[in-house]
Amino acid sequence: MNSQPELNAKMRGILIDWLIEVHRKFNMMPESLYLTINIVDRYLSVSKVARREFQLVGMSAMLIACKYEEIWPPEVNDLIAISDNAYSGEQILVMEKAILGQLGWYLTVPTPYVFLVRYTKASIPSDDEMENMVFFLTDLGLIHYSVIIANNPSKLAAAAVYAARSTLNKTPVWTETLKHHTGYYEEELRECAKMLVSFHASANEAKLKAVYRKYVNPERGAVALFPPARSLLAEVVDGASS
Repeated sequence: MNSQPELNAKMRGILIDWLIEVHRKFNMMPESLYLTINIVDRYLSVSKVARREFQLVGMSAMLIACKYEEIWPPEVNDLIAISDNAYSGEQILVMEKAILGQLGWYLTVPTPYVFLVRYTKASIPSDDEMENMVFFLTDLGLIHYSVIIANNPSKLAAAAVYAARSTLNKTPVWTETLKHHTGYYEEELRECAKMLVSFHASANEAKLKAVYRKYVNPERGAVALFPPARSLLAEVVDGASS
């Protein structure tokens, strides 16, 4: 984001929040969301984007991701409608071409989703409650640029599993099986996990509420309503006070 003269991390958060909402309304595959965010971030790393075209980048990135991941991707007209006709179909397609050109059509990338599926299975017992909590915490992390820039996809996924196990009072919090499959020690994950738990604690009061609305739904176990992990939250509070 430091290379973007007209954009900042807060604007990125607003865009990702909106994309999560769009993703939910279209009932897309989870892979599509993670690839969309990956495409947006990679494009921002190589191209300067005007503020007026930022949402356009997000829409075109989602179109690309859906064509790659979905059986029935949304049509251009669907994206135009959900953006209140902010851009024309031609603008979306021109931006789509520009993004693909800059990224060299490289779309087979290791997003957090790839690691989340594997690590969640390694978290025994693996059930719907654990899976929903892991994805809830990961989605919260995706909105925050400070998390994305400091943690690669595998580490974010592992930290989300660690934070989810802490939240659901699983013991031990980090097992030898998880260490084997993730390649991470507990100490390496605590800082990221603490950030995810702090986002969970403030999700209801945060200005960006797409993730909270998504996971307060009973269909996703209403995991957003669970109390955040006290052990990790206490460390956040202690660290802030000191």
